[in-house]
Amino acid sequence: MAADVTELEEIVDGLSGSQKQISPKYFYDERGSQLFDDITQLPEYYLTNTELGIMRDNIAEISELVGKQASLIEFGSGSSLKTRILLEHLSELAAYVPVDISEQHLHASADEIRERFPHIDVQPVVADFTQEFALPMPMVMPIRNVVYFSGSTIGNFEHDMAMKLLRVMHHEAGKGGALLIGVDLQKDPTIIENAYNDSAGVTAEFNLNILQHLNRDYGANFDVSEFEHSANYDPNEGRVVIELVSQSDQRFEIAGAAFDIADGEAILTEYSHKYTLDGFAEMANNAGFVVEKVWTDAEKLFSVQFLTRQ
Repeated sequence: MAADVTELEEIVDGLSGSQKQISPKYFYDERGSQLFDDITQLPEYYLTNTELGIMRDNIAEISELVGKQASLIEFGSGSSLKTRILLEHLSELAAYVPVDISEQHLHASADEIRERFPHIDVQPVVADFTQEFALPMPMVMPIRNVVYFSGSTIGNFEHDMAMKLLRVMHHEAGKGGALLIGVDLQKDPTIIENAYNDSAGVTAEFNLNILQHLNRDYGANFDVSEFEHSANYDPNEGRVVIELVSQSDQRFEIAGAAFDIADGEAILTEYSHKYTLDGFAEMANNAGFVVEKVWTDAEKLFSVQFLTRQ
């Protein structure tokens, strides 16, 4: 693929700061997407199966809160089990609107959903969902909009960006609208750290693959063998800090820019924030939402929350 100039500028800008960083969106080339699917099946990675269990155990109540003739607007196109569980039980949807910036992935996911649920009006929207976007006009006028954001992806955004995203969701939900969202919770740090440092090394491979992706598609020349995966939970900030740590003094280049990195210096690739229920409710309230219902697993590892517009 030809490298996008804007993306190259973004990558160079991220690597030029005092804290070198690469946006986590570059995790998801074809290999990265497959590795992440593998991660969700690991015994240490509690998030996916715990959220699925919460959805299955509470789907009747979730469906009742969403209500009839709603437009379900999913931020991040989904053909996953969580999306399918919802669609199986929301039999009177006005429309399902998956939103994603990756057009090819979006339409592939939308086609899967159409094949599985031929009775549902599927209206994909190509957009960066961190910015306000125009909603399509479904065949049946929805009574309300319900934004859906699963997987605790909200945790990958720093506080200011998470607030901005919640305000976009508030806008897209519209008058009388709602938000159904997955939120990972603060818990025993050992459980959290094990989820990002699995014994099989799949998460490490996933993290290192971001450099392979930049080498192949963006003309970088990282020596991937000279970096190691690192993921540590910071309880004061309530987040996992995921990095690639240089194992030597070295130099790499991308888009004509050269960078020196010292032995032991890290490139930040992702944060994963964990919330308290009160902390997330306060943030949501500041964005114009009220938490109406929270479902958790028995161990309170994870939450699925239903929020309504103030």
